[in-house]
Amino acid sequence: MTRIACVGITVQDRLYYVEKLPQGGGKYVANDYREIGGGPAATAAVAAAKLGAEVDFIGRVGDDATGRTLLAELESYDVNVGYTRRYPQARSSQSAVLVDAQGERIIINHPSPDLPEDADWLHEIDFSRYDVVLADVRWHQGALTAFTLAQRAGVTTLLDADVTPQDIRPLVALADHAAFSEPGLARMTGETAAEKGLRLAKNDKNGQVYVTQGKQGCFWLENGQLKHQPGFKVEVVDTTGAGDVFHGALAVALGSQPDIAQAVRYANAVAALKCTRPGGRAGIPNCDQTDSFLASFV
Repeated sequence: MTRIACVGITVQDRLYYVEKLPQGGGKYVANDYREIGGGPAATAAVAAAKLGAEVDFIGRVGDDATGRTLLAELESYDVNVGYTRRYPQARSSQSAVLVDAQGERIIINHPSPDLPEDADWLHEIDFSRYDVVLADVRWHQGALTAFTLAQRAGVTTLLDADVTPQDIRPLVALADHAAFSEPGLARMTGETAAEKGLRLAKNDKNGQVYVTQGKQGCFWLENGQLKHQPGFKVEVVDTTGAGDVFHGALAVALGSQPDIAQAVRYANAVAALKCTRPGGRAGIPNCDQTDSFLASFV
């Protein structure tokens, strides 16, 4: 069984479903409302666990009702949270998410200022026990420390390279695989074109670089050539968490087989299936569902 560590943030998402995304100030009525755990690394952990991996989530929460709810939900998906640190008298992170009738969304995230950035306590964890260490960029010091320890242990590292105020180049430099969101790649490289951006990102790390572009699929560089895996056509209900799920599925695939094209195809399929149901986690498929879906495209 593939063993994966997911290092980063977990967030309580409050999702409001509206007909159209707001274009300005005013009052709007939601057609539906849900509360569910989110956060890049945490949702990736759920995806990896549902796909059959043994997963540890390594992060920080406050010792509040929200933190307890977040960890309980992760445990309900068979994600181990024993390495997550709980801070007394601290608030956990939260997000408000607006989702329109086409499944597109606006996310307003409030990362808790109460959670310390310090990650020295990660040295207490034996990272050699993992096949893949995945990290998001929202806990910068945690990702930096985890990747350093994983690299020393010879463990594959995968970065969810999304937008963050900090410079993520040090994280990209440590990543064997850096999978960018389209905005994340543009922010780091200043390029909006996939190939130009990836080539600039490649200069920072002699590893594998990718960029996801929603329904357009995923581009990556392999042996100096630009490769592309189109997105799968599905009836989209909610794109919340699709990128996080992609990263979790990619970690699982990379942990079990070396073919990059097949790994990306697999991750694309898992992310597409997630989008067919509301919420960031409810639609994440298991192995059998994913294999059946992929078989229909052979």
